[in-house]
Amino acid sequence: MSTQPSNELETFPNPVTKRDYQIHMEIPEFTCLCPKTGQPDFATLILDYIPDKKCIELKSLKLYIWSFRDQGMFHEAVTNLILDDLVTLLKPRYLRLAARFYVRGGIFTNVTVEHRKKGWQAQPAVQLQEFKTQSNIRE
Repeated sequence: MSTQPSNELETFPNPVTKRDYQIHMEIPEFTCLCPKTGQPDFATLILDYIPDKKCIELKSLKLYIWSFRDQGMFHEAVTNLILDDLVTLLKPRYLRLAARFYVRGGIFTNVTVEHRKKGWQAQPAVQLQEFKTQSNIRE
């Protein structure tokens, strides 16, 4: 049985809703078509999100991403559409999607979009002090 592209995304319950934690994904095989020429555009998608009640199921995400392969869309439009679909489904605390399109006509295109749940604020970053040990002290 062969797998087919699909625009149906699936979720599962966030196993740890009491704290913020980041889920990071890199999707290096994204393709869509240039709406002007019909030629393929290739990108790496970088997805970072902080879930609220739901997490994305990976196989459905893979098939969803695959569904763009034959669609003609501008880089800005496809990046925003993917973000909108993920936000609608997941209702995350935070989500950022960066689409890094490979060179086309001598130009690299990067499109970054993000969503923040109303009222959500990131915790301040923790800076840990590096301790000197015998192995990293220069004499």
